[in-house]
Amino acid sequence: MKPSRFTWLAAAMAAALALHALAAAQPAPAPNAAADNATTGPMAPGNTTLKVCSDAHNLPQSNDKGEGYENKIAEALARDLKRKTEYTWFPQRMGFVRNTLRATDDTTHEFKCDLIIGVPKGYELTATTQPYMRSTYAMVVPERPEFKNFKNAADVLTLPKDHLQKLRIGIFAQTPASDWLLAHGLLDRAALYAVQSGDPNENPQSVVGTELDAGKIDAAIVWGPVAGYLVNRHTGGARWVVLPFKPDTRIRFDYEMSMGVRFGEKEWQASLDQWIGSHHAEINQILTAYHIPLLDENGEILNARN
Repeated sequence: MKPSRFTWLAAAMAAALALHALAAAQPAPAPNAAADNATTGPMAPGNTTLKVCSDAHNLPQSNDKGEGYENKIAEALARDLKRKTEYTWFPQRMGFVRNTLRATDDTTHEFKCDLIIGVPKGYELTATTQPYMRSTYAMVVPERPEFKNFKNAADVLTLPKDHLQKLRIGIFAQTPASDWLLAHGLLDRAALYAVQSGDPNENPQSVVGTELDAGKIDAAIVWGPVAGYLVNRHTGGARWVVLPFKPDTRIRFDYEMSMGVRFGEKEWQASLDQWIGSHHAEINQILTAYHIPLLDENGEILNARN
């Protein structure tokens, strides 16, 4: 599903994929009445904790071991705010925002957490900061001779027609991948995978990776961070590479990701905007380490073929 409506997600994509589906399934909340000058909350004087809403089993975004790129961004933010990071965990699917950012502790009556590190720009269920990442869907392929020197997903269409028609391509339902396959007469070559399973601890991306590793599919089209995750965790056999999709006027492949906060917390939102604006280089360094394909402001691919 498209990150704009989320399941985003990533995209997002078991996480990223899950948030966008959530937005389509829940009504937009009324603006929260939280005040920036409250005695508790993210901007309270003397606050020493950065309370993050996150998923404990959602790599490459996050996990309870701190191994995701959102964990690393949260750590960098906490460092500069001189706070310690504290997480509220909930599966990033139906009810995520309601049970994290908008939920209060039964004892303290304070909000359980104050920040979602990754939501789509303009997300319906939260106020959003300026974007810190612009990524795109991508194709993951083994580094085989037929894919040699390919820089982006469109290059795959240059393969001989008989070869192209034999490819088995793994995709998630309701993503731009199905539109792209349909547009190029390849939809019958799709191997369809579910975005979510009944197990919140299972990462659907690992299923796609297993299928690709076993040779059951020849390529996979996934949200950019997921593509980087698959490449980064792959060991043995042929090396895998990421072939990003360039921006397209007909099919939306690229999306901007922001941080999510409660409606009405203007000072907190502005503080995060200021931090993001002055830390793009550090954030990009984190994202690049996860092999995430990134686009610049003109839509040009910054790190093709990771």
